[in-house]
Amino acid sequence: MAEVLYITAHPHDETASYSMSVGKAFIEQYKTANPEDTVTPIDLYKESIPHIDADIFSGWGKLQSGGELTQDEERKVSRLKELSDQFTSADKYVFVTPMWNFFFPPVMKAYIDSVAVAGKAFQYTEEGPVGLLTDKKAFHIQACGGIYSEGPAAGMEMGHRYLKTVMQFFGIPSIEGLFVEGHAAMPDKAGEIKSTAEARAKDAAETF
Repeated sequence: MAEVLYITAHPHDETASYSMSVGKAFIEQYKTANPEDTVTPIDLYKESIPHIDADIFSGWGKLQSGGELTQDEERKVSRLKELSDQFTSADKYVFVTPMWNFFFPPVMKAYIDSVAVAGKAFQYTEEGPVGLLTDKKAFHIQACGGIYSEGPAAGMEMGHRYLKTVMQFFGIPSIEGLFVEGHAAMPDKAGEIKSTAEARAKDAAETF
């Protein structure tokens, strides 16, 4: 039995978001194909995701020195620990994001910051950092109104490339990507783009 984190970063649900609609198709098919697995949804727009700020740095420092944390420091540091513990204990990760200005929403970056913890996701060695999550799997669903996987805008997309880099840094061998593209550029084909992506998502879920 595997523990799957279904991590979404969109303020809208599947009725208004292409990424969320395709994500729902993926995770529902995954549940059908893997009824023994546990899927935990993490809606980053509804969860408390502390940003790395002065309270966090001072709280970490006090933990090292034995000082007493303020209420804000304790709350934020404790929440970061909860998130990183949850992430490292899971077996699989499904990320669902839109592409905004070539990247994903800021709340996803805040979440990655919260789980990128030395000693949990990776460790430092004399040869450099080494990922510790080598037995995990990851999948990324990303939607954007234009087309960035090929053509003149190819190479401008940075959201999936960033996640791929971070997952590899954590030791995860690869992160598959499913891109839902062109529905704004080709509104007459939007329905077809969406249905095709949902079908691809269901197929991918069978082997994830």
